[in-house]
Amino acid sequence: MQSLSRSIVRSVGRVASAQPRWWIPSFAQRDAPLMNQKKQTKLDWQRLWFSFATIDLIDKAAMKKAAEESNPILDVKSVTKDAYYMPIIPGSSHGDAIMNNLRLDWEIDSDRTETRLEPARGYYMTCDMMQIFSLKLTKSPINSASLQLYGYIAARDEFDLKLNYVFRRSRDDPIIVQQGSLIEMTGPKRCIAFFSDVLLEFDMRIKNGEKGEDDVQLIDGILEFKGHVMRWEPGELRIGGSCGAVDMCFALVNNAVTAIVEVIISEVKNGFDLSLSSIVDVVKVPEEFQLFVGPVRESCALRKFVIAVTIDSVMHLKFIAGHKGTKGNVRRSCSFEAKLNGYARRQIMLDFASISVKVTWASWVPAQSP
Repeated sequence: MQSLSRSIVRSVGRVASAQPRWWIPSFAQRDAPLMNQKKQTKLDWQRLWFSFATIDLIDKAAMKKAAEESNPILDVKSVTKDAYYMPIIPGSSHGDAIMNNLRLDWEIDSDRTETRLEPARGYYMTCDMMQIFSLKLTKSPINSASLQLYGYIAARDEFDLKLNYVFRRSRDDPIIVQQGSLIEMTGPKRCIAFFSDVLLEFDMRIKNGEKGEDDVQLIDGILEFKGHVMRWEPGELRIGGSCGAVDMCFALVNNAVTAIVEVIISEVKNGFDLSLSSIVDVVKVPEEFQLFVGPVRESCALRKFVIAVTIDSVMHLKFIAGHKGTKGNVRRSCSFEAKLNGYARRQIMLDFASISVKVTWASWVPAQSP
């Protein structure tokens, strides 16, 4: 089975619309015939399902040890029992391997193009997706009440092999965070397809002066998520650097489609604080995560949110509007059933504003059979 990491360098010259390879089945579709798998032999299927069956036999102690050796800041005791332990690939920092491709067993294409969000046309189908729920600054090398954080975290999948930014801030526009607080995500632009492997690249720094050379590196490198050893329950990953750490909460969502959520706030009479969260089923367990929190002072449109949702399940959006330090916050919610395509609208009327919600469903176009 060819990994994404090897496929990236072999894809040099491939156009952005190149078709992905469809060899990993969705658990929800494993009893149905798979497209483009007619040549799959019985032995191949036996080997594939054997790899899934042996996931629980992995030596987790060895994984923890490897992660600790790679990430000195990793504190295993403070990570939940559902945590993933993944060492950063040696030599994958931006100072050595990503740009000059010298010290990895496989090379990474130097293409830094951002992925594009294109609606599916023609035949529609679901696929497995990786959903990132939150990022949190777990440990900082600087002892300060607030920090200016910038840089990026991006995923590469086999849909187009381009960078799909989950977090991206320039040094001139850092985000203000505190240790232990959530890091507001700025993406992804589209859902992260989990056909086989996914790479996670990151380079995050703390602004610490007038010049860039005075800044402090938080995390830097690459992680590889391999499909045949991934669990499907929500879990937490600690991305550790030499002097800091970021926790990432995520899950694999099977048989999924993409919900593109657009929220427009109008008729604002008085400024208010808004919290928006989403609730989706992951392995039939509800998982709630925050999409937006902040003040609303005038009519505006929030950034688009993309959420992986299992087909035919229901996605809930929860709104809490009011003012900090006061009682009587207004709570509203709306629900949307996941479909292969199409869209739905909801209108929420408040005394001090109107909230319009549009959810557009998008799915993948499979590769054509040879």
